[in-house]
Amino acid sequence: MTNMPTIRITAAAAPDKGTLVVLCDGDNNLSKSAQALDASGQISRAIKAAAFKGGFGKVLDLVAPAESALDRIILVGLGDVSTLGEYHWLRLGGKVRSALIGVAKAAVMLDMPLVDGEKPASFGARDAAGVAQGMQLASYRFDRYKTKKKDKAKTLNVAVHTKAASAAKKAWADQEAVGDGVMFARDLVNEPANVLTPKEFAKRASALKKLGCVVDVLNEKEMKALKMDALLGVARGSRNPPRMAIIRWKGGPAKQKPVAFVGKGVTFDTGGISLKPAGGMEDMKGDMGGAAAVAGLMHALAARKAKVNATGIIAMVENMPDGDAQRPGDIVKSMSGQTIEVLNTDAEGRLVLADALWHCNKKFKPQFMINLATLTGAILVALGNQHAGLFSNDDELSEQLAKAGQDTNEKVWRMPLTAEYDKMIDSKNADMKNIGGRHAGSITAGQFLQRFVGETPWAHLDVAGTAMGSPQNEINKSWASGYGVRLLDRLVADCYES
Repeated sequence: MTNMPTIRITAAAAPDKGTLVVLCDGDNNLSKSAQALDASGQISRAIKAAAFKGGFGKVLDLVAPAESALDRIILVGLGDVSTLGEYHWLRLGGKVRSALIGVAKAAVMLDMPLVDGEKPASFGARDAAGVAQGMQLASYRFDRYKTKKKDKAKTLNVAVHTKAASAAKKAWADQEAVGDGVMFARDLVNEPANVLTPKEFAKRASALKKLGCVVDVLNEKEMKALKMDALLGVARGSRNPPRMAIIRWKGGPAKQKPVAFVGKGVTFDTGGISLKPAGGMEDMKGDMGGAAAVAGLMHALAARKAKVNATGIIAMVENMPDGDAQRPGDIVKSMSGQTIEVLNTDAEGRLVLADALWHCNKKFKPQFMINLATLTGAILVALGNQHAGLFSNDDELSEQLAKAGQDTNEKVWRMPLTAEYDKMIDSKNADMKNIGGRHAGSITAGQFLQRFVGETPWAHLDVAGTAMGSPQNEINKSWASGYGVRLLDRLVADCYES
């Protein structure tokens, strides 16, 4: 990451030098700060000359009036103020950050437009923190391997001015921690597979100890002793040995059961013997997007000192077509004792998660388990890039996730799990097979995972369309989105903190 801004929140009056960001609404009503700068009418004339309309996120970049000591005034539109919600403030922050490219020092005045001289609504503390987080997330770039970096802009130092400064500072401290977790996840997904091997991934997860997490890493021998042969079967073809990192944050009461998150961490997926086509295979460095989200979430919870006990498990393997690789038709025994006929070695993530979920459930006895995985291409066919697929055995947990998704705009869509679909993975040679056929591929993958969770409330998020290669927007210019960190942090904050 480069050029990450320094962002502070203050109640101080508007500065009289540098670059100043002010607001207007869709009818070009100016905020109080903007009106104070328009004594000569120069801003109003510029708006008229440019035929500017203050729709949401629209930007007008102006040279400051001659009587001002400011260098630039950047006018940003809010559109219809009555329609603005939580995600708009993040988007607004992203728009502001884009408008400040090349600027070293700026101030953002968060005061609402004045309409007919009436007292306007004010920015709340969470709104102001949301704008700051939007600037933070929009600043992310993954360019560490460029020897001739195109972006040589100075690091931005920006002050966000709001009347709610005291409360906003506290809210921003939490939101900055969450944003750091998102960017940790993005970094992991963006890394090339020759760098981010299972061992390296485990090393980076272990760095969470600095935030107060307890991290244990299981090696191949230890997983073998636990009879994790479904997971180990996937790793057989790789020279890079598998790892499982168990990350625990203990922020709640000692006797509180943890909430648990499990991530698929296939650091590169060739498909194994069931080899993928060459076109687009380079993107399979991101087949650990679920594990990256879990690592980012644990970073966020620890960094903001969440009042909850949480366990994150990331299961890391590389799926390669070596001479010792697992073959189609092989039968393996999972940690649960259930046997699996492997009909397609490219349906490997569910084998990894089967042992990880079983281990999580039996060892930690959590309140619930949520797993995240870039599991199926079929979910892209069903939902595209706008929603993650949600599969669950628990209505309450599903509703909590859906609400958190709406609030953060990391949206989910619930898909069915029924006995009829479950029959599609029955095998004539083993307890189950790892694929169910051409139809309902995402659903049968969910049915497979459900066989390893028992009665514990559980949800599976298929993030194949949202964790990588999803549409870029105001707060993400990266191939890796960090999807899932803000969603699950919100779930914990709203529903499970003591």
